[in-house]
Amino acid sequence: MNWLERIKTKFAGEPKPEHLRRGELGERAAKEFLVRAGLKFLAANFRSEHGEIDLIFREQDCLVFVEVKTRSSEAWTRPAAAVNARKKKLLSQTGLDYLRLLKNPEVKFRFDIVEVLLRDGAVAEVRHLPNSFALSKPYRYA
Repeated sequence: MNWLERIKTKFAGEPKPEHLRRGELGERAAKEFLVRAGLKFLAANFRSEHGEIDLIFREQDCLVFVEVKTRSSEAWTRPAAAVNARKKKLLSQTGLDYLRLLKNPEVKFRFDIVEVLLRDGAVAEVRHLPNSFALSKPYRYA
């Protein structure tokens, strides 16, 4: 291996695992889909000690926290089914962390799921499921 190949290898790093590449593709497709639908993009991959929110948008006077689920098959279940009670709780906590970062503005917010289906490594379908779940207990008032 010559010096140029060694430098390329060192800086190129290991290729990302397939599931991470698929996830990034899904998040890009979801972002483009929601922007075309008229939502204003605010942030991607917001992280706090509780977890990560894939995408954050604003739709008029409402903050929209988006969880993206990308799958290459629906043979077993819909992608949104992967957002179980534990994941909803973590998303709720992370959403509240984001609001705390903004100094807790009095703003409406909701949690959406976007399902991205792939076929042969390309985006075949994008489904937006607005207001997919409520703020998890014990964080909601009712």
